[in-house]
Amino acid sequence: MDRLSTTPPRAGLGLLQICLAGVLWGTGGLAVHVIREAQPMSVVTISAWRMVIGAVALLVAVGLVRQLGALGDLVRRHPGRVLVIGVATATYQALYFAAVVAVGVTVSTVVSLGLAPMIVTVVESVRHRRRPGTGDVLVLVAALVGLVLVSASAGSAGGPHPVAGVLASIGSGTAYALTTLVGHGLARSTGPLCLATASTTVGAIALTPLALVTGLDVGAWGDPVVAGTLVYLGVLTMAVAYLLFYAGLRTAPGSSAVIATLLEPLTAAVLASALLDERLGPAGVVGGVLILAAVAGLGWRPATTPIASPAP
Repeated sequence: MDRLSTTPPRAGLGLLQICLAGVLWGTGGLAVHVIREAQPMSVVTISAWRMVIGAVALLVAVGLVRQLGALGDLVRRHPGRVLVIGVATATYQALYFAAVVAVGVTVSTVVSLGLAPMIVTVVESVRHRRRPGTGDVLVLVAALVGLVLVSASAGSAGGPHPVAGVLASIGSGTAYALTTLVGHGLARSTGPLCLATASTTVGAIALTPLALVTGLDVGAWGDPVVAGTLVYLGVLTMAVAYLLFYAGLRTAPGSSAVIATLLEPLTAAVLASALLDERLGPAGVVGGVLILAAVAGLGWRPATTPIASPAP
């Protein structure tokens, strides 16, 4: 039998769901730009509103499909994991925004999004007591090189606090990896809607106090552009995207998941180039091709590569 085989159908569907989540996340940067063009709202406040709106939308969905009992059961059975996922989700968003301010977009994106797949790959390798296969390494390297090229092409002025920014980026990437690893285990044993709802609600509760410090800017809701864009951020880039992400984690390995979500910076760069006249440049195009090739390569893995099992 050929040593290479395509990803099983369910795993392929999972990767597609995670890719769609990455694309939706990638539109968030443009949405934040639209909001800040209309109102000088802080990124922390925008992020908090995003999570609150996402939590409300998911809670409504849970009620409509009559899964409130299942949601309560999830929280009762796994309170610690739900808390970790929710707080980690809020943490990596807040730290990433802090890193952007401190050290700029390029460094913060490369460090935070580049660190996560390496952490998850190492943890999965240790868990399964195996070395990453050649295909795994090639995919990871292509994804990381592509990420560096796309981020560098997008460009950004360096921030005033590079050391603090790098530390915040490392914290953000670590929190993102933790979200994926813990969420992977729960996603295999519970419904994605309940998991997305529980984690997003906890994240909203954790992030709101920070927004209270910077100001909630409730008056900005009077601007229809701001209101509509905040709803888009909450419903599409939070509720729907995380629902797709946790649905995909049910069948896709965690290491594949974080690589697939590198479509986020690629989507953001393409949208910025098309709509904001930010030139992507030859390096960015090459980086985008490498990311797409890495994501496509997730569908061709050594037959011995197992789908990660639920966390104990």
